[in-house]
Amino acid sequence: MDTDQKLAPLRKGLLEFLVLRIVSGSSVYVADILRRLAGTEFATQEGTLYPLLSKLRREGLVDYRWQESDAGPPRKYYALTDAGRAQLAELDRYWAQINKTIAELGN
Repeated sequence: MDTDQKLAPLRKGLLEFLVLRIVSGSSVYVADILRRLAGTEFATQEGTLYPLLSKLRREGLVDYRWQESDAGPPRKYYALTDAGRAQLAELDRYWAQINKTIAELGN
């Protein structure tokens, strides 16, 4: 098994974490999320992002509102719910702990 295959599940989980981070800043449109991820190792496509956002909505972590657009049809703008903010805070704490553990074991 090559490294990319081994890292795929980790990347998938981290993508969810990063999307929560991006959505935490302000209400964002899917194109905004894709633009923020572009040029990173987490660059993705709408075909991956929409199912992830649907999953996060079913879990009560994000919600959306429709907003009129000058450039065409109304757009869905996503924002974190209170549960989403709590989940993100928990993930931030866990990420800090993982980084600390990696640093300690690396020495």
